[in-house]
Amino acid sequence: MSGRRIVPCLDVKGGRVVKGVQFKGLRDMGHPPEMAAEYERQGASELTILFIGREPREQTLEMLREAVSRVSMPLTVGGGIGSVEDMRAVLEAGAAKASIASAALSDPGLIDRCAAEFGSEQVVVAIDARRSADGWEVYSQGGKTPTGRDALEWALEAQERGAGELLLTSMDADGTKDGYDLALTGAASEALDIPVIASGGCGSMEHVLMVLKETKAAGALAASIFHQGQHSVGELRDYLRNNGITVR
Repeated sequence: MSGRRIVPCLDVKGGRVVKGVQFKGLRDMGHPPEMAAEYERQGASELTILFIGREPREQTLEMLREAVSRVSMPLTVGGGIGSVEDMRAVLEAGAAKASIASAALSDPGLIDRCAAEFGSEQVVVAIDARRSADGWEVYSQGGKTPTGRDALEWALEAQERGAGELLLTSMDADGTKDGYDLALTGAASEALDIPVIASGGCGSMEHVLMVLKETKAAGALAASIFHQGQHSVGELRDYLRNNGITVR
């Protein structure tokens, strides 16, 4: 597989980038537009911004517009998108793609409508999954609410309904820095035809190399190693290339 992707991620709450462990214990990491610009300077070719708070829509759109004004790389934006109109607002504010999660679980037809309106290439479905007795269960509302849905079954349905990409987060691994859930990522990337972006657990450059070598993931999302200055985006790009991974 060629052209694998490194995706820095900004989780935004209260107008600030935050980071926690397994969706809890959030710590302030910085100003979103400034961090987006810094990651582009480091060599990022794309970025994901996830609004995880309950700020007014216009406030999040204004922050998105500011981020877009500072970078030339494409941005994927998620958080609180519950309708075609919400997705339109995000795309018109400058996002290249929009990510939907909880709203799609309660109204799966939203994926169909968004894909019909904007094209599958602009529709990302985000799945937060936790290990269960017989696989992985999907959680909604920012990882707070178990849905009883099997993550792989939901991923396949999202693809069938028109999703163009899957952002797959392991809740068990999130923020632990112990590595991605290779079993979850591997199972999803084998089952789906659309790109799967692995998320949750990145604590080193070796973890990124491992998930890209051992699964068919199209890319790896990372936050902690960049936010805390452990590595730059450029360092990771060079490391992957030196280890046989072609990076976009």
